[in-house]
Amino acid sequence: MPVTALLAVLLAAVLHASWNAVVHALEDRLVGFVLIGTGYTVCAAGIVLASPAPARASWPFIAVSAVLQVAYNLLLMRCYQLGDFSQVYPISRGTSPWLVAVGAAVFAGEVLAPAQAAGLVVISAGLGCLMFAGGRPGRAQLPAIAAALLTGVTIAAYTTVDGLGVRQAHTTAGYTGWLFLLQGPVLPLAALVARGRKLWVQVRPHLTTGLIGGVLSLTAYALVLWAQTRGALGPVAALRETSIIVGAAIGALVFHERFGRWRVTAAVLITAGVVLMSL
Repeated sequence: MPVTALLAVLLAAVLHASWNAVVHALEDRLVGFVLIGTGYTVCAAGIVLASPAPARASWPFIAVSAVLQVAYNLLLMRCYQLGDFSQVYPISRGTSPWLVAVGAAVFAGEVLAPAQAAGLVVISAGLGCLMFAGGRPGRAQLPAIAAALLTGVTIAAYTTVDGLGVRQAHTTAGYTGWLFLLQGPVLPLAALVARGRKLWVQVRPHLTTGLIGGVLSLTAYALVLWAQTRGALGPVAALRETSIIVGAAIGALVFHERFGRWRVTAAVLITAGVVLMSL
């Protein structure tokens, strides 16, 4: 992977953890996702107007990914309703790299080197540690863990689809713009139907923060899409999940969630796995 692509993915990881923290910080999670969706829809419209259209071969990938990303947002919102940020965020993100690696091997013929395969095993071990971060999971925590794991499966699905699609688009900007323009309005419109006029009253106090979160979200994923045109899908996906470390730190420092030895161990293992995946 070129150094520029590596740095782009690391920056995307920080931005991704940051916009997720913005959503989690809002007591009304739906309001957070409405603002994020509105923010990146507006940005996407500008990108579409200023960029060339993606090649015809990439449009089925854009359509499938848009559906998957709507499902991802719904699942992520549910995760944040059920569990701690520093637990559900790492589980959902940590599940995807090895699934992306499998998808890349099957659909793109990208077979991992031994060091990268070892990195996947180490990342999986770190993921296992996160499940015990709040003590042995009881029945009360199982719904949050299940939602986080399902979210991770969805992440892997749209990451693989987009990795294949953006390579056929011949324009990262155009692919990004249309992807976010198609899926961005879905949650805001659904919320408007569900809550009616009172939705504006609920979103107004958080307008600036939420819209900034939307810009961060689109920028983060645009960087990942660009990196996927220059590196193998598995390593890019794994490197992006350094956001797990950022997310765990935000959970401890901003939300005052206990870090503890399990999260420290998980952070070390996941970092080591990401390094191996990047070799």
